[in-house]
Amino acid sequence: MERITQKRLIRKGWSGDRKYRVRCAGELCLLRVSSADRREHAEKVFRATKRFFDLGIPMCEPLEMGVCEEGIYALYSWIDGTDAEKALRRMSPEEQYAYGLEGGRILRRMHTLRAPKSTPSWEERFGQKIDRKLRAYRECPVRVEGEEHFLRCIEAHRELLAGREQVLQHGDYHAGNLLIGKDGRLCVIDFDRFDVGDPWEEFNRIVWDAEKLPDFASGMIDGYFEGAIPADFWPLLALYLSVNALGSIPWAIPYGAREIGVMRRLAAQVLSWYGGMTRTIPAWYRPRVGIALGILDGREGMPSAKTVKNAKNTKKAESFDP
Repeated sequence: MERITQKRLIRKGWSGDRKYRVRCAGELCLLRVSSADRREHAEKVFRATKRFFDLGIPMCEPLEMGVCEEGIYALYSWIDGTDAEKALRRMSPEEQYAYGLEGGRILRRMHTLRAPKSTPSWEERFGQKIDRKLRAYRECPVRVEGEEHFLRCIEAHRELLAGREQVLQHGDYHAGNLLIGKDGRLCVIDFDRFDVGDPWEEFNRIVWDAEKLPDFASGMIDGYFEGAIPADFWPLLALYLSVNALGSIPWAIPYGAREIGVMRRLAAQVLSWYGGMTRTIPAWYRPRVGIALGILDGREGMPSAKTVKNAKNTKKAESFDP
């Protein structure tokens, strides 16, 4: 820490950590400082980011971790780039979709880190999570219009949780946690909410992209599945979005009326996309088969479907023990 000569606070994000743009030994770096009571979590995040970086995920390189006066610090390399969410809004639908393909392929590569064999089943873990979230929703004073449609969807698709594989998740994967670097490539940031679970649950944040960047969101799904979407994906996605739609209400209450309004609006949007949860595929999904098969793979800095497939074939899925 004594090597730091410049320090500027970064005012973005929901975590309680403090983030700084610093100059350390002459190099620009990202400094993340956690309180001492978050030490165990901070150490798990740092180990996870090292494993992701070793997979070749485009991201800040984890450099070192240690103890400081403010708690626990983690130092990462700095990436100069533009907030992807803002940049994508200025792009054509075709460009948004191409970046979505890239984002989906990156996520697929991240999901090659398997959960430890000792991890309880996803059916058990997420089943308990459903029960907790629904109990919290029923006990809170705020209601979502059309809640019965979400509840019906959850009950209808809950059995699909059985037998799901579990992997290391980013935990908050959407355009708001991506950068577009100076080379035009996507970079992943903010792993603070990493977890272990069903890889398809990672798409539960896609509502943030689908609302304003539907072409990017569509590309994410096509890139992840390389154009071959399994039949179970859509009902499972509807289940995860339904749980989030109701569970987000009690979460928002401590943050006030504004956040409650945001979550109620998103819940209404999900109901609209799914026609009261009667549709299998949401209305925002816009596949572009030709692009999904690799027509845009020649774009500089974008890994092709063939490249990703070869990487998966030459590197066995690894287990991650947090």
